[in-house]
Amino acid sequence: MIYLPDALIDQLLLDDIQYGDLTTRALGLHSQLGVMTFASKQGGCVSGIHIAKRMLEKLGITCECHFHDGQIVEPQSILVRATGPIEALHQGWKAVQNVLEWCGGVSHYTQQMVSILRQYQPNGQLACTRKTIPNTKPLALTAILAGGAIIHRTGSAESILLFTNHRQCLENPDDWNAHVQALRQNAPEKLIIVEADDYQQAELAIKAQADIVQLDKLPTNQIQQLQQLANAQNRPCQLSLAGGINLKTIEEFAQTGVPLLVTSAPYYAAPRDIKVKIFKQ
Repeated sequence: MIYLPDALIDQLLLDDIQYGDLTTRALGLHSQLGVMTFASKQGGCVSGIHIAKRMLEKLGITCECHFHDGQIVEPQSILVRATGPIEALHQGWKAVQNVLEWCGGVSHYTQQMVSILRQYQPNGQLACTRKTIPNTKPLALTAILAGGAIIHRTGSAESILLFTNHRQCLENPDDWNAHVQALRQNAPEKLIIVEADDYQQAELAIKAQADIVQLDKLPTNQIQQLQQLANAQNRPCQLSLAGGINLKTIEEFAQTGVPLLVTSAPYYAAPRDIKVKIFKQ
């Protein structure tokens, strides 16, 4: 579970309803009790439900969640039923709807990608990068985990990943053996992951005994050749694939035999429609 502090829950609400709902006040509805339901119009893999519950409870609303993050629901399924003052329901309406729609889009897209990958690689993993849409990381990571993916890196401090931009700042950019040795000595508890931009770089990285070589935008025929080279090494070397992996292309990459695919595509999925109804209790 991704921990979301109360401050973030408050901010999600404050973005829309800091000063209340003027329409509700003007109609004299603020003192009446009502019911609000959030239904998934399209169905699919849902997420953001626990976050929605926390947001509504902040407004003094009682919630009943009918599903959990990561479940696949039928179209028109009611995800959350909320009861409370009509003014509070209207305050929570759009902010919560936005979270459920956006998170649901990400989790459903992720689940579809994972499903295709597992058809070819039963133990394969879809890893989602740290390149989230700005200010959405907690929601994004919550959603991709619900969809069955794993987190590639939450930030640059948690793992070693040698990019070309790192190497080009060194005295001998193409001395892969020295780079891998230095990383292994100075970060002994970490796997040494390096990114290769072409076949020649990947070959050097594999021979330098990196733990994982991340292939960026390489054609599938070269990927298969490099997989054979990696398998022939005395020290285990795993390949991962990155660059251009999305719902349209994942089947092709899944057939290469490489079980770890790295992507940012789910973060940009279209939101899944959530239908909201509010009525008097």
